Parts: sequence; C-alpha cells; structure tokens
Amino acid sequence: MKRVWFSVVVAVVLWGLMFSPLTAPHFDFWMTMSGSALILTSLATLFAPAWWERLRFTREHLILGVAIAVALWCVFWMGDKVSQWLFAFARPEVDAIYGIKEGSSPWVLSLLLLCLIGPAEEIFWRGYVQERMSKRWGANRGFLVATAIYALVHLPSCNFMLVMAALVCGIAWGGLYRLFPERFTAIILSHALWDAAVFIWFPIM
Repeated sequence: MKRVWFSVVVAVVLWGLMFSPLTAPHFDFWMTMSGSALILTSLATLFAPAWWERLRFTREHLILGVAIAVALWCVFWMGDKVSQWLFAFARPEVDAIYGIKEGSSPWVLSLLLLCLIGPAEEIFWRGYVQERMSKRWGANRGFLVATAIYALVHLPSCNFMLVMAALVCGIAWGGLYRLFPERFTAIILSHALWDAAVFIWFPIM
C-alpha cells in the first residue's frame, strides 16, 4: 500500500496546485491538469499495469458509457436547481468553475477531456486506487475510502459545489466500479463523455 499512498499524495499535491486560490493563479490550469493526468496515469501503469487488461472495447460498453454519462448529467441538472434553491452561494460557485474554461478553445478542451483528462481520472482513482484498496481492505471499504479521498482532494479549491460534485461523481463511478468492475471501459467512457458534455457541450446554466 505504500505505492498507493505515495500516488495519492502526488495527486493531493497536484490538485492543490491547480485549485488552491494561493497557487492556482500561478499555473495554467489546463496545462497543469493535462500534466497531472499524464503523471497519474503513468503511476497507475507503473504500479498496477493490470488495469489495461480489464478494458473491453465493445458496442455494449459504448452504449452503456453514453447512458451513464446522460444519467449523471441529468442528476447534476436537477442538483443544480435544488442547490440554487437552497444556497445563495451555489450559482456563483458553479459559475467560478465554468470560468476556468474562459479564453480556451472549446475544441481543444473537448479533446483534452475526452482523450486524456477523463480517462486518466478513472484509470487512477478507480482502476488503481480503489482497486488496490479493495484488494487490501475489501470492496466496500475500498470504495468508501477511495471515494472520500477523491472528494477531499478538491478541498483546496474552497469551492463547496466543486467538492460536492466530486463526491457525487465519486459515489457514482466508484459505486459502478464496486458493482461492475468488468464494465471498467464503460465507466471510463462515461467519465470522458460526461466531462466534455457538462463542461463544454451542454453546460448546466
């Protein structure tokens, strides 16, 4: 587990640099996020290359991946309306998240989210961290701990809505991986498609 915790610490540092108000202004977010995705995928591949063997590129996985992404987008659409009703700070915090993409090409961001950032997060957090924790502590505890860490690494942003979004996504993708690890390809696809959809193609406004 030393390698897992080392990898998690690396992720915490990278997420802190990207999201903390103290450090974020000094870094280009998308360059840092892309570099982080490469680093985390490299760590997952170096320490647990078996994740690659669980990939199955089939029509069924494609359809399931799209369905999961659509369902999760709908959950976030409803959650956005409820949160705006409950919290005055909700909309400004969501707008701050969307502000990250200002000045960037939507085509470039779509490619990064689809081909690098989305897949990398699933490979690292579910295919590596949750997988190893589940083998060590059992599937349920591994899911809970990995999901909690996935949400907590977003705390440096000081953005409640971002942390909650990460928690909901962690529960969704982590729960699916807990129940259907053989559907790992569909989970990766759903993350990549959801990222591009919610952030670029169909933003929740």
